Order: sequence, then C-alpha cells, then structure tokens
Amino acid sequence: MKVYPIKFNPILKEKIWGGNKLKQVLLKDTNKKNVGESWEISDVNGNVSVVSNGIYKGSNLKELIKEHKSNFLGVKNFENFGYNFPLLIKFLDAKTDLSVQVHPDNEMAKKYHDSFGKTEMWYIMDSDEGADIVLGLKDKTTNPEVLNHITSVNLDTIFNREQVTKGESFFIPAGKIHAIGAGVLAAEIQQTSDITYRVYDWDREDDNGQKRELHTKLAEKATKQFESNGKSDYVIGKDDMANLVNCEYFTTNILELSNTQEKNYKHLDSFIIFMCVEGKVDITVGEQTETLITGETIILPANTQHVVFNSNSSKLLEVYIS
Repeated sequence: MKVYPIKFNPILKEKIWGGNKLKQVLLKDTNKKNVGESWEISDVNGNVSVVSNGIYKGSNLKELIKEHKSNFLGVKNFENFGYNFPLLIKFLDAKTDLSVQVHPDNEMAKKYHDSFGKTEMWYIMDSDEGADIVLGLKDKTTNPEVLNHITSVNLDTIFNREQVTKGESFFIPAGKIHAIGAGVLAAEIQQTSDITYRVYDWDREDDNGQKRELHTKLAEKATKQFESNGKSDYVIGKDDMANLVNCEYFTTNILELSNTQEKNYKHLDSFIIFMCVEGKVDITVGEQTETLITGETIILPANTQHVVFNSNSSKLLEVYIS
C-alpha cells in the first residue's frame, strides 16, 4: 500500500445542541446551521469517509480496507474486525447541553443491535467559562432504576457534574452515564457505533414542538457504576508525549511539538490517526507532506514506518490500537 498522510472529507452533522465553532474556529466548510459534529473518520453505514488527497482521493474507507487489508488496518486488527474500521473519530461543538446518555457494552450492543458497543474518550479543546460535563451518577449506590424518573427538579441530585478546562481528557467506558455540557469544544475517539440511550434531554423541543425520544429502560440495563471520573492524570512538557487512554479498544497519546521530530512505527501493528487539537504541523511520510491545522485529522496506514513532524507549536492526539 502506498504510504502517505491520508485525509478525508469531514462529514458534518446538524444537531439540536450544535453551534458554530466547527465552522468559525475549526474552519469546517459548511453552510449548515447548528453543526454539532464533524465526523473525521467514519465507517458507520451511510456515513463512510471519502479520501480527499493523494493517489487514493475519491476512494472511501471501505474500499481502502477491502483493497489493502492488513497493510492498512494491521494484522491483528484485520483478524479482529475484518473489513470494518473499528473507530469513529469526531470533533464536537456543544452550544447547549447534549442529552444525558449512556452507551451499551459489546455484549449488550450485539444482543440488541448486532453492533459494537461504544467506549469513548473526550479531549477538551476549549471551553467557555463555567462549562461542565456529566460523568456518572453522583451516588455510587444509586440504583439505575432512578433513570426512569429524572426531572428538572431532581437531576442535580442524581448526576455527577464537573467543570472542565482546555487540555483535560476523560475516558468514558460503555455503561457510564455522561453528557458534554454547553460551551465545550472537544475531540472524541470512540468505537464504531452510533448507539445512544438518552435518559434526559433537558425538556427541550425541536422545531416541531416534539421532544426527542428517551430510552430509559435500555439505559437502565446498560448503566454501570465506576469509581473513577475517568479524568486523565497526565503531565506533558515541551516536545514531549503523554498517555491519555490505554484500553482494549484504542490507545490515545498527546504529543506536544515545537520543532522537528521523527518517529518510527515499524513495530506497531496498527494504523495511526493524528488529530490536531492545537496549532499547526507538517507531517511527512516518504516524499509526501501534509499540513494539519487545528481541527484536522489524518490517518497513516499500518505499513507506515518513518514519520517526520515539523512544527513551531502544536498538539496532536495520536490514536492506534495496541
């Protein structure tokens, strides 16, 4: 497989809670309003990403996997996932609160939806003053049956809410109640799944005066209790790397760059994704260089070996399956 930094056309999603930061801050080209999500790399049915650069321009993600198999995915990934891409990569802009929700694990998703479960993580790229997120139930002894009785009166006694700031990272395993709050701009890495069980949607209505469907019975079955809030405790220095998440579904590191660095991925049996969450960087593989600015994403095939990064100031999320 020809190795170079592969870019895809973003798939932009209007959401009832979306805003304008994906267009105005991350410079996504769209005339849509209330854009809440930019799907950077997707293999979700009906939303398969299409290559925007290089010799594979015009090919979609499915076609790359079908043609190049383990050279693109990695040997173990191709054995485990076949012709399916295992991750969904997004940027999100929450102008208002997302619904409080929970995702099923692999076992439940397979049983009810014939799908993967949904474990995910967030990296906070920016946040308005006082912005917060919902992470789990406030009382670890609370019976998930309470999710059938959430109201505007009791929600603050049930959900754990935490203020967030730029640079923080959170791991949300399947089964954890969560919601991104108003004013948060985030990068999201997740299993390939679009299954969400809503348990509370802030009593809002759409343009037709209809409230969105809730899925409280399924949410009750899916909800698990976790002792940790999932916040990554990391410290990173100049031209350094730190691990944010290392789970069975993905590994995510953060790289801080201020000069030229080289990395060798010869012994990594996986594709590598880079999301630029701050600044600007040139990524060179072989004879081809691609520039990433804040809000852009590239993928390198699994047969990539030598990579050169050149940046005066940038931060990248590095994602792969180990």
